[in-house]
Amino acid sequence: MLLAHPVVLWGLVREYEALKVLQGENGSGEARQRMDDLAYSLCASTGTQDVDAALIAARYQLPGARPEDDSVLAD
Repeated sequence: MLLAHPVVLWGLVREYEALKVLQGENGSGEARQRMDDLAYSLCASTGTQDVDAALIAARYQLPGARPEDDSVLAD
């Protein structure tokens, strides 16, 4: 499987998470469509089929991630 460049992957994660926060406050159709596009890109980049799994996989692929680091599981 090809892996996305860490800078691209980090950008996708940051933008998705920012839109997720904004979606709760201002759920426009454009924001929802962009979130769907980002979710697709994250899944394709990480080889997953679910955006939550893609976010976890992306964090583990980024530099500095440690296998024993369970910080992605914290609320």
